[in-house]
Amino acid sequence: MAIKVGDKIPSVPLKKMGGDGPEPVDPTSYFGGRKVVLFSVPGAFTPTCSAKHLPGFIQHVDAIKAKGVDAVACLAVNDAFVMGAWGESQGADGKVDMLADGSAKFTEALGLELDLVEAGLGVRGQRFALIVEDGTVTHVAIEEPGAFEVSSAEAILEAL
Repeated sequence: MAIKVGDKIPSVPLKKMGGDGPEPVDPTSYFGGRKVVLFSVPGAFTPTCSAKHLPGFIQHVDAIKAKGVDAVACLAVNDAFVMGAWGESQGADGKVDMLADGSAKFTEALGLELDLVEAGLGVRGQRFALIVEDGTVTHVAIEEPGAFEVSSAEAILEAL
C-alpha cells in the first residue's frame, strides 16, 4: 500500500554523496523538525528525469523555499555515486539534495516501487512528490505510469 497523507516517513536509511564518498542519511533526522519536498524519479540520467523533473525543481527551488520549505530532495533507486554525479551535471549542488536508495528499501517502504525488470532496469521508484512536515506526509502526488504532471515543481508550488 502506498504512503498517504498522515503517514510517517519510514526510517529506512538512505545515502548521499559527501566530500569523502557516500554518507548515511537518517530519514528521522533529515525530515524531522522541518518541511521538506521529496520528489522521486525512476532513474538518474534518464530522459524525462534529466530534461524536466530535476531541472524544474532546480529552477523553482527559491520559489518553493519562499513558501516555507526548508529542503528539496530528489530520490532515486541509484547509488550515491550516480546520484552525486547526476546532481553535479545538472547543477543541483546547494539547491536539491540528491538522495540515493540503492537497494530500493526506502522506496519499497513507501509502497512506491516500480518493477521494470522486464525492461532491464530492475526495481525502481515511481515518479512522485511528497510534502513532508516534521516527518509526516502532508501531500502525496503519484504519477500514472509514463506521465509527468502532478509531481512537477510547478504542481508542488501550487500545492504549497
